[in-house]
Amino acid sequence: MSLDPSYLDYPARRRGMDHQLYPYSSLFDRPPVAWPGGARVALWCVVSLEWFPLTPSDTPFRAPGHMQTPYPDYRHYTAREYGTRVGFYRLLDAFRAVGAKVSVAVNGAIAERYPRLVEDILADGHEIVAHSTDMNGTIATGLEEDAERALIARSLDMLERASGRRPRGWLSIARSQSWNTPRLLAEAGLDYMCDWPNDELPYRMTTAAGPIVNLSLNHELSDRQVITVQQQSADSYAEQVMDAFRLLDAEASAYGGRMLPLHLTPYIIALPYRIAAFERLLGRLAEGGAWFARGDEILDAWQAQQA
Repeated sequence: MSLDPSYLDYPARRRGMDHQLYPYSSLFDRPPVAWPGGARVALWCVVSLEWFPLTPSDTPFRAPGHMQTPYPDYRHYTAREYGTRVGFYRLLDAFRAVGAKVSVAVNGAIAERYPRLVEDILADGHEIVAHSTDMNGTIATGLEEDAERALIARSLDMLERASGRRPRGWLSIARSQSWNTPRLLAEAGLDYMCDWPNDELPYRMTTAAGPIVNLSLNHELSDRQVITVQQQSADSYAEQVMDAFRLLDAEASAYGGRMLPLHLTPYIIALPYRIAAFERLLGRLAEGGAWFARGDEILDAWQAQQA
């Protein structure tokens, strides 16, 4: 049975993405970017600090890593709480050892339930990125626009009350968005989002509410994907990161600065049989000349060089 010809008629089809948020652009054709201190690769660590309610809402979908067994699911709940009680402090020590500043994607509920964590993030000079209200606060098509707007505002308000400053960046749960999300994030005054993993440099979007920059957060090199989903070792994870760093470092010598994001989960990478491999990885990256930078620092350095 042949398709009706109208099936292939899609008026929004064009080069690149089928939307008008930004024009198509090849990474290799852009003017070179120079990072501070002559660094070739900006190493952007993003740590997710998440609070999973005991009962998933499943609306519009269940967040990755959520409770799995009949409720109350204390086994998975406390395994995730390990990240806030133990794992995150191992990561803070690891970052401190190499002088790294990072972005921490924080649920609003974390800020309210664990204010000490917010204090310690800021005390070490790290950045807080908004990461919804809690792990039931997912976004996707079908979520009413006013409900999504309220979710974004509530998350920002919760974090501002706890930290004294309003986040500049946003990371959606599972990097999931609706058709309205870029516009609503710009409307809320956010400078950047981390949801679209389609580049290795920042790029600007244009929405009806104003511009917003996307800092692509690579999913394939997240600890969850490599260690939990693909069931690989921490040493294998570290070697893949080094492979990516070496390639980007070589490209940067010809094309200008590159960005290598690492999405980290405290209850995964900071377990006692994995953290040593991660500490060695940070040391190797530091010796290789990586610029450990927060998302807002990468954004400001990049924007200063845009025409």
